[in-house]
Amino acid sequence: MAVHYIPGPVLGAQVQKDGDNWTLILVRELNHPRERVWEALTDPKHLREWAPFDVDGNLGSAGSTVKLSVANAPKPMVSETTVTRADRPRVLEYNWGDKNLRWELESLGDGTRLTLWHNIDRGFIAWGAAGWQICFDVLDRFLSGTPIGRIVGPDALKYEWQRLVDEYAKQFGVTAPRFPVK
Repeated sequence: MAVHYIPGPVLGAQVQKDGDNWTLILVRELNHPRERVWEALTDPKHLREWAPFDVDGNLGSAGSTVKLSVANAPKPMVSETTVTRADRPRVLEYNWGDKNLRWELESLGDGTRLTLWHNIDRGFIAWGAAGWQICFDVLDRFLSGTPIGRIVGPDALKYEWQRLVDEYAKQFGVTAPRFPVK
């Protein structure tokens, strides 16, 4: 689906450093209630609209085991995960491959402050920040009833992904690899 979408400037991102372990922290304020955002974070049908992975089951129940498949990958990339925490509609935790994800949803008037903590290798943290920014934009439009379709993987290159990568790399003080990695 060809859409008119240009991501804005980098925003709401920081890096927490613990030696070689880096955690990307992204914050986005959404004009949607926590329950709607929770559903978008946990329901496989909703995740297919915006997330960088497909999931074969609901993520909303602690202890459930599901498979996460990288969306739009040139070759299948599947990992199994167990939801380690699901406090509806406040906190969701699971891992993707060997990296932890923690989502917090705070009420903000009629909306939600969504915070994501994602452990990412230092060399790829700017890639992760750029990808998640685009995913959050797509999520916001999906929740607003004006979906533009998932923009992940190589498709993100058409939407100024590399500009975002460069801006985040400068902000985080890292050198980001170019796409594709040789």
